[in-house]
Amino acid sequence: MTIQENVPTTEIPRADGGGAAIELEGVTKSFGGGPPVLDDLDLRLREGAITTVLGPSGTGKSVLLKHVLGLLEPDRGRVRVFGEDLWAMTLAQRRALRTRFGVLFQDGALFGSMDLFDNVAFPLRRHTELDEDEVEEKVMTRLREVGLEDSKDKAPNEISGGMRKRAGFARALVMDPEILLFDEPDSGLDPVRTNLLTDLVLRIHEEHGGTYVLVTHDIATARKVSDDVGVLYRGRLVHSGPADEAFESDDEFVRQFLSGDSDGPLGMD
Repeated sequence: MTIQENVPTTEIPRADGGGAAIELEGVTKSFGGGPPVLDDLDLRLREGAITTVLGPSGTGKSVLLKHVLGLLEPDRGRVRVFGEDLWAMTLAQRRALRTRFGVLFQDGALFGSMDLFDNVAFPLRRHTELDEDEVEEKVMTRLREVGLEDSKDKAPNEISGGMRKRAGFARALVMDPEILLFDEPDSGLDPVRTNLLTDLVLRIHEEHGGTYVLVTHDIATARKVSDDVGVLYRGRLVHSGPADEAFESDDEFVRQFLSGDSDGPLGMD
């Protein structure tokens, strides 16, 4: 995600506490004349829920996140956030809307030249007019929430991969976002640290609420955190709905993917 410069305040509807926070309707996207990465995709993400988007590698999960953020425009279809069509907005409105998102990237995407405090403070300094005392209060609150208050002066290369993920989570939270997007937050973590990270995600969501969207390959993570589950295969949504329905699905592909069985339509291709 490209960090945007300060933009003027632009009126965008606030979340109303019900219904869909994000809706994709007939979204299709191809690159370089190739086959669709997203193919007539319909997806509704409930406000206040934790939705996990699962699917094999290369099936369009990260491309989906970029559409939700307004970083990619669909070839066809619509993306609505809080009921507003992203591509009917002005550029200034889309930039303003992005300040209501938090994003946790696979590796934390921290700035190597900054310590953890300045990494977490960066969005506040770029997008708000808070004074340094206010910035410090918000940053330290978020660092405490993820257990890194004693590491605020460390550089990213001085901490473990799990700590970098938590620092990235603190930065994603620092603007008090209404929507949090997680792009494979468990990538590169061992099972214990993955479990600890999912515990943290659940605790923060319980304390602050918000709409969370997690892209992951990890079935255990999906089982643990999900209210809803979407399963993508070859750019199409083969399941979308409550998590318990996904894990009890009779669909041949959904059942194979969520169980990790080698017998089924998903092969090595």
